[in-house]
Formats: sequence, structure tokens, C-alpha cells
Amino acid sequence: MLYSSPLVVPWNLSASRPFNSSNSTEHDVTPKFKYSGNLAETTLPEMLHTIDRFRVPGVVEVRRGGTIKRVYIRDGYIIHASSTDREDSLGAYLLRAEIVPGDALDSVARLRRSSNKRLGVLLIERGILAPGEVFESIRNQIEAIVWSLFYWQDGEVTFGVGALEEEEMVQIQLPIKRVIVQGIKSAPDAKPLVSRLGSKETVLEPCFEVEDLVETGLDKDDYRLLRRVTGTKTLYQLCGGGSLAPAEAAKLLYAFQVLKLVRQRHSQKAGGGPLKIKLGTSGDRITK
Repeated sequence: MLYSSPLVVPWNLSASRPFNSSNSTEHDVTPKFKYSGNLAETTLPEMLHTIDRFRVPGVVEVRRGGTIKRVYIRDGYIIHASSTDREDSLGAYLLRAEIVPGDALDSVARLRRSSNKRLGVLLIERGILAPGEVFESIRNQIEAIVWSLFYWQDGEVTFGVGALEEEEMVQIQLPIKRVIVQGIKSAPDAKPLVSRLGSKETVLEPCFEVEDLVETGLDKDDYRLLRRVTGTKTLYQLCGGGSLAPAEAAKLLYAFQVLKLVRQRHSQKAGGGPLKIKLGTSGDRITK
């Protein structure tokens, strides 16, 4: 069976316990194994990095309450995402983004029930949107589903390993490394991420090659922070100095750590406490 040996180890990278394996019966993959866990123990960025590292195809499925969201992965790219939440649907996105008015969507919805055609196809056939506009809207809808998962701090998560059944699947290409960076940056709460960085006296050192950065999508401010990681500055110093707000700097440093661009070197003070970010309406600051 494929992937049995390389995938046993990676879930131990940061989780408090390894994922449990079981047989998968998902219809949207040809499964070999299925790994399950909880986002409270192994974060989505850490899981995505492991999948990217071993370049295995499959589907990440996250369940919370009655909502199920799936992310489809192949060759280091997210190629599709789906959700059972009606607010994540293409129609809801088109209405929310004011791309198609509500009366036009209602008309097309009635046609869908009688024709069994996809929404995008009907929008093109009726001359409401051009093919390029439909594809761009689907791409934005898929990205929105992916980014929304970075707002979830808990939920049951599984990764079904196996070849994807790609019939009728509109595909895009989002590099997983870029998704990790942008997803962490968009996360609304920095505190759970900061807690994974170590104490405020933890020193980070760089451990990357420039080639490692190509698919990360780092902007100038992001890269400037990465270059400040020299192996001499503590987390407190890195988050407190520079052009970025402390919470934003801390989230980026966590992204760098997940992607193995930086690593912990040592702790200068044995009794150093955790790094704390105090959020306020006029900006955030670091507290000792």
C-alpha cells in the first residue's frame, strides 16, 4: 500500500499526539489511508506543511458543528475547495461581491432546478457573465473557503490520502506555502499561534535557502521581518521592533516556523515566560 511509511511520522511534528489511521470510504478520493485529529492539537498550517513536504494527494476535511469543508490537494497545490455552508456557495459569493444582482440569481436558480446545469454554465449561457468572469468568481469563492478555515481553532480534521476523482471539478492552483503564509496572516486571533512560538526569550535562527521562498508569496514587509531573524534576537525583540504590529509580526514568525524557514536556537533566560500580545483598539503591544 502506498504512503504507509512516510506518513506515519509527520503528524508528530507539533501535535500532542499522532493522528490515528483508519480505512477511508470517502467518495471523492481513491483512499489508501485516512488520518484524523483535531485542529486544537494539530493546526491546519502544520498539517498543510506536512502534506506539502511529502507531496501526497488527497482531501483535507474539517467538520465543526453541522458544517463540512473540504480542501483538495495535489502536487503541492490546493486545486479545489468545497463547503456545505450556504454562505460559501458561488451564488452567495456573487451576491455578496455585487457581481450578479439578486433577481438575476433567482432567475438562474429556477433554471437550475429544471435543467440540472451548473450555475456558472447558466450564467454564461444567459449572457450574464463572460467565461473569464465565471472562472475568476469560482477561484475567489474557492480561496474564500480556504481562508475561512484559518478562522477555525477547533474542529475534527481528517486527511484522506489517495488520487482525486477530478470529474466536473473546476481546478485552480494555490501553492500550499503561499496558503500557509496568507492564511496565518488572515487569522483573527494571534494568541493561539503565539503560544506555539516559545517563550519571549526564545531565539530564532534562519534555516532557509532563497529557493525556499519562491512560492511563499512574502511581500516586502514579510521578507524584511524574515531577514531580521539572525540567531541573535529574541522573540520579544523581533515582535517589538520593526514596521509590523506585534501581533502581525508574531503571526508571521509562526508561519516562518511552520515552513521551516526559521528554527528555535536556544533560550537566553531559563525562566523566561511566554510571549504575550495585548490587543487594543489603538493597536497592540507586547507585555512582559
